[in-house]
Amino acid sequence: MASHSDSASSRVPAEKESIVVPAAAVPSTGICLRSLSPLGVHTIVVSEDPFAMSFSSKYCDEAVLVPDPTTDLEMYSKALLALARREDVRTIVPVREEDAFVLSKHREAFAEYISTPWPNMEALQRVHDRVRLAAAAETAGVPVPKTTPLEAVETWDSPSIIKSRYNLLVNEYVDTVPQGETDRNKTVKHVQTGEVVSVDELRTTFGHNPIVQEFISTDEEYMFAALCDHGEPLSTFHHEQIRAPSYTGGGGVYRESTYLPKLEDTALALLEELEWHGLACIEYMRHPETGDFYLTEINPRMWTSLSANVQMGANFPKYYWQMAMNRTNKINSNYERGVGCHYFKGELMHVLSLLGEDSALVERPSLMETLYKILLSCYRQQNFDVFSRDDPWPFIQDILTEIDGATPTLFELVELGRRASRSDRPTHWRKAADTPETKDDRHQLRLSAGLPSQH
Repeated sequence: MASHSDSASSRVPAEKESIVVPAAAVPSTGICLRSLSPLGVHTIVVSEDPFAMSFSSKYCDEAVLVPDPTTDLEMYSKALLALARREDVRTIVPVREEDAFVLSKHREAFAEYISTPWPNMEALQRVHDRVRLAAAAETAGVPVPKTTPLEAVETWDSPSIIKSRYNLLVNEYVDTVPQGETDRNKTVKHVQTGEVVSVDELRTTFGHNPIVQEFISTDEEYMFAALCDHGEPLSTFHHEQIRAPSYTGGGGVYRESTYLPKLEDTALALLEELEWHGLACIEYMRHPETGDFYLTEINPRMWTSLSANVQMGANFPKYYWQMAMNRTNKINSNYERGVGCHYFKGELMHVLSLLGEDSALVERPSLMETLYKILLSCYRQQNFDVFSRDDPWPFIQDILTEIDGATPTLFELVELGRRASRSDRPTHWRKAADTPETKDDRHQLRLSAGLPSQH
């Protein structure tokens, strides 16, 4: 197995075997806990937020506050390393992009104490940098949209997409980011043929030189998930992304499991070229004319739709644990096809995007038709990411967080509905985050619902 498997087996046995799972604002942490705890694994959830959603889960065995990786990446890595030194801890799950960066950067240090089923820094940088990733895809002989650094673009002679060059912005990638801090820029700009583009403004918007990619008009987007051992797949999974957080695209918020041999071959060729080790979530677009699958990006961590995949039968948290414990022979990668699952908050975001976003390249669908499709799919496929009858508190915590930070007034909702029926729909929708409550007031809101102030 990976570099740690020998050191893990040689450690002094402990009464319990533990795994560290960073808390995320998306459902991936919660499903890791629900998958691992029934296996008898002691779960340690870490977060900089004492009111993290996953702290309230019945499957959270231990809660640990750590420094915020967005503002103090070095202290965050030291906190994880301190946990790794514990005799009961066996491995750490990369849930956020910051986790993947820290674990890969300090992989050798972690390997002295725990299993390290994640890539080294060179491999991580190769997928974090979308220019290098496109080059790797070309070397592997698999389709990728034409990808060019902004400064190398001479003419805008075809529809294009402008986005961040990196999955994660850190000083090691972009010198404008302060040392020890992280940032993410999810801005995506659609550019029509011949449109006048200000390079200086784009550099200011992105904080670095972004990339320009060929725009592929398609209604078919897919996610390919894998767990690999140095390029060899231990488990793979496919789903089609039916709806995204925005009507213009993004990760799936309603998905249906599937299997496509051509997608499998395309993804595995890339992972072999990368000699990929650990988790990979790869997003693809299917070309409407050729049927080829074009690479969008790779996320080197647990992904937002993980809960959906587990409900479909692809239990990647369990597979990850089995890999970490050198039990890869027990991994069963079978899953049920044709199963749909919704991320409820993401579905709401999709609806709101129809009211507040605009694209020069993607036609806005009908609001009523979209609502009909969402309701119909919810009726036919009654599976949801966050809610669980035997573990309801994370769902309640998530709802309270949304109420706390971004609740539009009734008047605003009525106004949105009124404008949606007119041709002068707003191009931006303001989230009512400017609420007058203090931080203590917001915490009291959670306490009044019965949520603990500390785990």
